[in-house]
Amino acid sequence: MLETSARLLRLLSLFQSRRDWTGAELADRLEVGLRTVRRDIDRLRDLGYPVDATPGVAGGYRLGAGAALPPLLLDDEEAVSIAISLSTAATGSVAGLEESSVRALAKLHQVLPARLRHRITALQAAAMPLRGSSVPEVSAEILAAIAAACRDHRRLRLRYQGRDEPREVEPHRLVHTPRRWYLVAWDVTKHDWRTFRVDRIEPPLGPPGARFTPRAPDQDLAAYVSDAIASAPYRYQARILFHAPLEEVAPHTSPTAGRLEAVDEHTSLFLAGSNSLYELAVHVAVKGFDFEVLDPPELVPVLREVSARLARAAARNQAGGQETKELGRRRTAARDDLRVDTDVVVARARRPRP
Repeated sequence: MLETSARLLRLLSLFQSRRDWTGAELADRLEVGLRTVRRDIDRLRDLGYPVDATPGVAGGYRLGAGAALPPLLLDDEEAVSIAISLSTAATGSVAGLEESSVRALAKLHQVLPARLRHRITALQAAAMPLRGSSVPEVSAEILAAIAAACRDHRRLRLRYQGRDEPREVEPHRLVHTPRRWYLVAWDVTKHDWRTFRVDRIEPPLGPPGARFTPRAPDQDLAAYVSDAIASAPYRYQARILFHAPLEEVAPHTSPTAGRLEAVDEHTSLFLAGSNSLYELAVHVAVKGFDFEVLDPPELVPVLREVSARLARAAARNQAGGQETKELGRRRTAARDDLRVDTDVVVARARRPRP
């Protein structure tokens, strides 16, 4: 059996790893009886850690919100992961996290063992963030509020840029791409799933609403978000059959550009959207694989037009190259003629006079 102090730290670690625990589960993990679990929970409360208890058969314990954070028990890899995450957040796209991330990173560095500090310092010295100026920033406060509503299954009222009326939604999950944050939620008014860009949600969110029974999209969440941000909002929806397996095409696309599905071991299906048929034509053509257009039919004549334009440009370049070679040949011949004429003049100038 663990000593009391070690057991209390272990108990705190269990509360941090999962939200709800029954007394029997805690007793099993700590290898003690239920009476000892209750005494240890009372000791945590005496130390200032609020532990909430729910009576009944389905009841249990959870660590409540308190005035101070409990001590975190981290292994080496967890500590390194947190340090790297804080370093990334200090230069990331979430507004308001830069200063607090630097402060938290400084505190973590103070208590890290030397072996871990050297690993993290080496990574920070070797890595440099490269952010585009057009990456939109999101509010850390809004992200935290949305995440809490997703966790607690509480409705939210969103004021979305460009919309007059607020949207009442049942938040399901936050999805992050390298450039943006998205909220996947059930729209109570539309009775359908919707994807919201978090940087377009206007603060403040207001207090969370009524609880709801969680639901999930019919399709895979990653596929749903990919369709929602890469295809659904656009005028033209393309279905392209690539004559190449998925593992060869996948490195040439991304979930934000379109959804890629395997058809068989030799072909793959690409679904994407755009407001311009010309952009679709070029986007598909530059991937470097033979393909067929399944939809939309309007894309086929545009491909012919783009192909003819590219062929004319290549022909002009070829003709221009030949003209450049001919011009170079003429200039070389002219220099040779000038050199001959110069030699003749010099020879005549050196000829002795009679």
